[in-house]
Amino acid sequence: MQSPVSATYSSVAEMLTERQSVKPIYCIFPQVYQDTAREFVEAFPGRVLYAVKANDHPEVIHLLNRGGVRHFDCASVHEIDVVVRASEDATCYFMIPARLRGEARKAQSEYGVRHFMVDHLSGIQSLADEIDMQSSVVFARMAVHHSAALQNLSSKFGAAPEKIPELLSAIADTGAELALAFNVGSAVTSPDAYSHAIEVAARVLNDGKLRVRLVDIGGGFPKSYPGFAVPELNEYFDTIKLAAKDLPLAENGEILVEPGRALAAPGMSAVVEVLLRKERRLYLNDGMYGIFWELRFNGHKRYAFRCYRNGREFTGPLRPFRLYGPTCDGTDVLPEEIELPEEIRAGDCIEFGRIGAYSLSGRTNFNGHYSNEIVSITGAGEMPPS
Repeated sequence: MQSPVSATYSSVAEMLTERQSVKPIYCIFPQVYQDTAREFVEAFPGRVLYAVKANDHPEVIHLLNRGGVRHFDCASVHEIDVVVRASEDATCYFMIPARLRGEARKAQSEYGVRHFMVDHLSGIQSLADEIDMQSSVVFARMAVHHSAALQNLSSKFGAAPEKIPELLSAIADTGAELALAFNVGSAVTSPDAYSHAIEVAARVLNDGKLRVRLVDIGGGFPKSYPGFAVPELNEYFDTIKLAAKDLPLAENGEILVEPGRALAAPGMSAVVEVLLRKERRLYLNDGMYGIFWELRFNGHKRYAFRCYRNGREFTGPLRPFRLYGPTCDGTDVLPEEIELPEEIRAGDCIEFGRIGAYSLSGRTNFNGHYSNEIVSITGAGEMPPS
């Protein structure tokens, strides 16, 4: 596959020396992405579906695929198309209950998609009007939330647990293979959230005397950032493995998982330029309408960083600065001050690390500020700031 990155460098310092850009530059670290994927797939006790919404750049998908990710959680035909083009052996799942008219038909007829989702009785007929149900697996999505999740995804999708038996029975009546799904939330800060949700799912299946082969437990696996520490992934996996023993699965049963941030975050950094300094206020060429857009939500408020001047990393005594984006909007300001070298000035660059999740996929062209300068950093040991 031809790489969609614009150039390749051995280090960020080399890139800054050779590339004179007035726009932000986003750096992909291929080895980090492949290693991250391999470690997750090998450690998780089930089937791993990458949540494409976290970062839909073709090179990221390609690298995760090379690292062993073979299954992809998609929310649109566009995402399915990106995955198919970027991966050699991908299986796509259309895992959203509300779809654009005709997209389920296109997903199945043009891309061979077999896995779909509903969360209400009214959604079954509209899905059946577009696809061959008898050759499909249809997940009933259950609403379940836990206080450890910083975003409640069940406020938008999911049927109440007591509605699930009826929904599964209606799916079975269409001839489709029935399956169960839920998503406990985004940025889940405690493994207990998964054991709680799995217990609810087991109770629903047992009370309804239902057996399914596949249970999708969603995503929500967090990453640690400065000032935002979370448990290691193995603590989540151990909890899930233990709780899943009580799921009444059919023969060849399997749990599925949809990590987004856990796979997308580690392998990318953003290099931005200081446009203007006013005392302790710095104005950058990227901001809340660009690579930093997810900082508007609950969770971490900053990224690790390193600073460059004339292509060379520099440090020094620190002081707190407030960072502003380049647009004319007053809310284009990062939520927390960060401590940077006190001598920082216009023309210097700041590299923000582990920024791969919900960054590229959410950036906008507000006020005409949009960068698509994406490069690859291949040097051994050249890691983004952590």
